[in-house]
Amino acid sequence: MDLDQFYPALSDLRGRAKRRLPRFVWDFLDSSTGDEQTNVRNRADLDALCFLPSILHGEQTPDLTTDVLGASYKLPFGVSPVGMSGLVWPGAERILARAATAAGIPYCLSTVATATPEEVGPLTGGKGWFQLYPPRDEATRKDLLDRAKTSGFSTLVLTVDVPVASRRERQIRGGLTQPPKLNARLLAQVACRPAWAMAMAQNGLPHMKTLDAYVQDVSSRSSTAHVGYLLRTSPDWDYLHWLRDNWDGPFVVKGVMRAEDAQRLDAAGVDAIWVSNHAGRQFDGAPSVASVLPRIRDVTNLPIIADGSISGGLDILRLIALGADICMLGRGFHYALAALGGRGPKHLIDILTKDLVANLGQLGAIHPAELRGKILRTGSGNPPV
Repeated sequence: MDLDQFYPALSDLRGRAKRRLPRFVWDFLDSSTGDEQTNVRNRADLDALCFLPSILHGEQTPDLTTDVLGASYKLPFGVSPVGMSGLVWPGAERILARAATAAGIPYCLSTVATATPEEVGPLTGGKGWFQLYPPRDEATRKDLLDRAKTSGFSTLVLTVDVPVASRRERQIRGGLTQPPKLNARLLAQVACRPAWAMAMAQNGLPHMKTLDAYVQDVSSRSSTAHVGYLLRTSPDWDYLHWLRDNWDGPFVVKGVMRAEDAQRLDAAGVDAIWVSNHAGRQFDGAPSVASVLPRIRDVTNLPIIADGSISGGLDILRLIALGADICMLGRGFHYALAALGGRGPKHLIDILTKDLVANLGQLGAIHPAELRGKILRTGSGNPPV
């Protein structure tokens, strides 16, 4: 079966994912918080960015390789951490890690994943990233760092934009708890989604396995205030300095939206900044990633990672043109998993790669970095941003 004939775009994978997932799982994956306007702004501001096509460049061979954090990747994008990935599709973290490693792109495992660092790290070829939700207890902190390093993760990502639990009203209405517990209402939804139901029946409902070593209270909780919050603290600058001192390897801070924060992180010795508004899942009053990225690029020479409502290769080029070095997708890869199971991530990588090549050809560019500073706001004659 030629998947490209049926699913040529990420939007096609998203549509099929919605048809295959129970409503409560779809709401878990697809929702943001509040009225979900931050995610709308992410999308609208990307759509407002244009390039001027360039002509008469002859035949060109594109170069999509990206060097960041001491590693060379074959493509300028990777897989973002998503908590409870295994709820979307059984074995999600291992499927995604294998697909990313085979394609030569980074994979980032969440602290609240349904697979442990020990299970996933060996699949990343020594280039895996481990995303840390900051534990309050120092002994837990040290143990998590040791587990990540021993398992083969080379890069630590500290997420700083979750100081408190968010609301995610659509997710709450869906009735999901952590760990998941199927009541009559949810079972009725499951019955209408046989592919997901059969896959889960063979594997069992997932839970946050990495936390098993630290938390014995696994009673059912709201999915927006789950068992992971028993461990977490809201980190401060002293906490960040402690992590820098105790992690031997590249150190990334995720959830940066202010230029002044980027400058201070630069001075604190972090190795890269991840510009992200958490896809609107934490705060519905944030500006888009595209709107803040140029200012952050202006104040630091650190590598910049970016995410936010990416729907294709053109969006990756837009964010790189604004100042990113590499882009990450979370929801997109999970739409692919839900749509096509184990075949999904590889197909999405193929979609994004072909889209990057096609758009670079229109712009007369060989490498995405050539587009830095060459983007226009919508409207004739507008200067580059």
